[in-house]
Amino acid sequence: METEMKEIEEAIRDGMLSKGIKEDRIAAFIQDVQRMAQGEEGLIPESSLEPVGFLPQWEAASVEKSGSSKWLDQLVTIKLNGGLGTSMGLERAKSLLPIRAGHCFLGLIAQQILHLREHSRRHPRFCLMNSFSTHQDSLDWLQREVPALRDDLPIDFLQGQVPKLDAESWLPVQWPKNPELAWCPPGHGDLYLSLLSSGMLDRLIASGAVVAFVSNADNLGAAVDLSLLDAFMEGGSTLMMEVARRTPSDRKGGHLARRQADGQLILRESAQCQEGDKEAFQDIERHAFFNTNNLWLRLDHLRDHFNRHGAHMELPLIRNFKTVDPTDPSSPKVIQLESAMGSAIQCFEETSAIEVPRSRFSPVKTTGDLLALRSDAYELTKDFRIQLHEDRQGIPPRVVLEPAHYGHLAQFEACFGQGIPSMLQCDSLLVKGPVRFESGVVLKGSVTIQNRKNETQTIEAGCYENASLSWS
Repeated sequence: METEMKEIEEAIRDGMLSKGIKEDRIAAFIQDVQRMAQGEEGLIPESSLEPVGFLPQWEAASVEKSGSSKWLDQLVTIKLNGGLGTSMGLERAKSLLPIRAGHCFLGLIAQQILHLREHSRRHPRFCLMNSFSTHQDSLDWLQREVPALRDDLPIDFLQGQVPKLDAESWLPVQWPKNPELAWCPPGHGDLYLSLLSSGMLDRLIASGAVVAFVSNADNLGAAVDLSLLDAFMEGGSTLMMEVARRTPSDRKGGHLARRQADGQLILRESAQCQEGDKEAFQDIERHAFFNTNNLWLRLDHLRDHFNRHGAHMELPLIRNFKTVDPTDPSSPKVIQLESAMGSAIQCFEETSAIEVPRSRFSPVKTTGDLLALRSDAYELTKDFRIQLHEDRQGIPPRVVLEPAHYGHLAQFEACFGQGIPSMLQCDSLLVKGPVRFESGVVLKGSVTIQNRKNETQTIEAGCYENASLSWS
């Protein structure tokens, strides 16, 4: 195995050097492969965990209690913006997807930052963690649409790239049909090394930044809140994770827990769950909190960590088994080594978590999520946040649109192009088969629409309450 590992490491190094990847990133990835070779599977057994009981709570009402914060001038907002909207049939940055009133994700984020800057001369700072796929589109859009957002700092830094490994040999996979498919991002856990390797960490600290608020660009619930900023800075921890209560729809997602050995908070993702532990993993009463991926981070503490331990964050490994071409099941099987940003909660001595309402977590992963967000179930605030209408009492509508007919944005727009239905009083919506909504549709309660015919059916203007419509 020693000879084999030497061959694997040399092939990884040669491939990454040919991409122009820096030595510190190459060394970090080889170290992760060595951990895998030593038997680290990234699995976290239930027997090693204890559930998290009480956590301090933050209430949405506290938004109004603080108009400013003494920490605002020391803040940087970092948005994870590496994703393309490929699952929705898009070929550019997902954050450029239109949401409402002429705004896209990135546009609303930019306006939130400009609104915050009204409380200071030019801060807080703002930057994106882009991928090579989203870098140019995002920067071109910002330069064209929101030039006022730029300041003396670079507006983005790049997430890393690592080779996909052949599932049998562990050598970097070769795919001449499309060489770029042989590479993948190493998950959003790459944030920390990307900050260091790009030089952005030192630039931010030199500019006076002490604290970062980090969140996904497609989560419009994740706006900077000054009372949360104060709570984090006054609490003294290196990293604070915003968590929300799990519901039945979150059973298969990751959760927060405590390590029995030392009481350390940790994050366990579904890929880290042993087969025999799935029932406990999905028990939302036992493991009550999920990670919103909204994190507060002390940048000075992070730099101290790198100074003591070198340019590597030993985050728990996540091994994803896929095919080199995600659209071709017959293409070679590969291992994609990834890590989760939130798993760094176990890497620092002082970490914390705070329970937030689900309004802080409104990601758009499907066109169903997009429909809900464009509807009147959500509203746009004066400070450019998208939040659930108060009549929803914190509970979003459950929307399922059949992927075969509505998975891509073009299909979605054809269905709802004449008007988004009112969903203010809608609990759930299920749509299967080809239909088209007229303007003026109001949905209330639970509504199911199923069309088994090939011809598109029209949902005419009117109120549909606890209705079941079908064509066969």
